[in-house]
Amino acid sequence: MKQTIQRFLALESASGILLVIAAILAMIAVNSPLQDWYHTLLNTPVIVKVGALEIAKPLLLWVNDGLMALFFLTVGLEIKREVLQGELADRSKAALPIVAAIGGMLVPALVYSLINYQDPAAMRGWAIPTATDIAFALGVLSLLGKRVPVSLKLFLLTLAIVDDLGAIVVIAIFYTVKLSAVSLSIAAAALVILFIMNRRGVLSLSPYLLVGFVMWVAVLKSGVHATLAGVLLAFFIPLRAPEGRDHTLAEGLEHDLHSSVAYIILPLFAFMNTGVSLAGLSINSILEPIPLGIALGLLIGKQLGIFGACWLAIKLKLAQMPSGIGWWELYAVSLLGGIGFTMSLFISSLAFEGAGIVTNDRLGILVGSIISALLGYLLLKWRLAKPITAIN
Repeated sequence: MKQTIQRFLALESASGILLVIAAILAMIAVNSPLQDWYHTLLNTPVIVKVGALEIAKPLLLWVNDGLMALFFLTVGLEIKREVLQGELADRSKAALPIVAAIGGMLVPALVYSLINYQDPAAMRGWAIPTATDIAFALGVLSLLGKRVPVSLKLFLLTLAIVDDLGAIVVIAIFYTVKLSAVSLSIAAAALVILFIMNRRGVLSLSPYLLVGFVMWVAVLKSGVHATLAGVLLAFFIPLRAPEGRDHTLAEGLEHDLHSSVAYIILPLFAFMNTGVSLAGLSINSILEPIPLGIALGLLIGKQLGIFGACWLAIKLKLAQMPSGIGWWELYAVSLLGGIGFTMSLFISSLAFEGAGIVTNDRLGILVGSIISALLGYLLLKWRLAKPITAIN
């Protein structure tokens, strides 16, 4: 288990660095003579047709709806493993990051809502600053090397996984459009088949992936966001090892997917979703209600929500401070929780897709995430050179 966590942390850290590079390349492309090429790439039509079934989407949506389903499949596998075998299986260890994740979602949503409550269209973005980017946050921690306590990394990792689970629930409930009864029925039938295969002990991966693909197509056509099919599939893949193997079916799939997700899918998603044109931007651009709400939600709401919830839980003896961590270190991690990036960009694409309003939402995500990353890094760099603060 320790080696699995170490491999995961190393992979996520490298992915965070690639995300930064991809975002920089997108900014260069959209603010240079390559701008037309960039937008042409995003809007390139891709059509898949089998008989009467046709899926026609621009390349951007194939990435956001298709490839990101593999990301959510990986997230689902991580959540399942953590709940059944990892940090979340130990209630005493799981209590603090769970409380932190809840606070880190509620307060940013409140900050955004206080700024945008008078505009119903803008209020669709209330969930954008509630997300924490695992890869980016761990990437920042990796810059500090071995000075970072393992318990601090595990706390941030567990917090972000619980945060991802909350984001999945938010997407399913609040960002679902008109529903198709036929498509939902097919998806439900696929879920029943997956359940039966799991209960009967099917330990071959191919049947799960085949039924999962059918479920993805059905969910894509249903009005519920297609990426949720990846999470649902993950929950039914067994945490049991096939005969002759030393790892479970779920662990094997998670290992196989991680490199592709970390090094290809997430950087590609970042490149195709972070192109913010700087033309005409001024200080007033970030002061518009939507980007301001997002930026302050990530920068102020996240740190207040995470640190405040942790402080309250520890003082009320509902949870314990992880070993080797003090208040300053916990506050620094609360700042890193304000790195929204991938999940915030994803929710933003759902919130304002087809809304008919022009927003600088991505600007708010970038500003809030970058400032949170810088402050968290600088505070940790300063604190890790000092003794851990005693807990009173």
